Amino acid sequence: MGVYMRKFAVIGLGRFGRKLAVSLAANEAEVIAIDQNRDIVEQISDEVAQAVRLDSTDENALRSQGVHKVDIAIVGIGQSGRGFESSILTVVNLKAMGVPVVYARAETLIQGQVLEKIGATEVIYPEIESAQRWAGKLITPQILDKIDLSPGYSLASIISPPSFHERTVLDLQLRHNYGVNLVSIKRGE
Repeated sequence: MGVYMRKFAVIGLGRFGRKLAVSLAANEAEVIAIDQNRDIVEQISDEVAQAVRLDSTDENALRSQGVHKVDIAIVGIGQSGRGFESSILTVVNLKAMGVPVVYARAETLIQGQVLEKIGATEVIYPEIESAQRWAGKLITPQILDKIDLSPGYSLASIISPPSFHERTVLDLQLRHNYGVNLVSIKRGE
């Protein structure tokens, strides 16, 4: 019995969509990559299971390529020109076809609110998220990696300050002094 491979459709292969499609495929996901630009589709065709040139605002075109059978669709269409309108129509089509999970890229919070109202499962803000992540890295460089679990709770990998060196965990009293629970310690490289 093989492992079930989730099927993804990545629609809009600009900087964000292309990198996402290639990363998903590199992690052994089955990816249908879709864009209206023939050159972009040809460039990615060797890196994903299926690369297709089509108009994602056309529900029949999406169905003809099996997009209605994917587990997750990501609408990464750029927002300039008529891009936002295309994103809206694509999300509506995906939901109408019964795609269970639809992520949609937005550049502004207002665009994101619209995409959520028409049925996007979740909105991705690549520029905003990247800027916030970089601000955190620049302000607190001792935090190597951080995952926000819920409001007020995060899991973080940090470089211990020199004042912690040569001291025991009991001596540091991390929970009492810093409100931190220690999960593990990694020594050396």
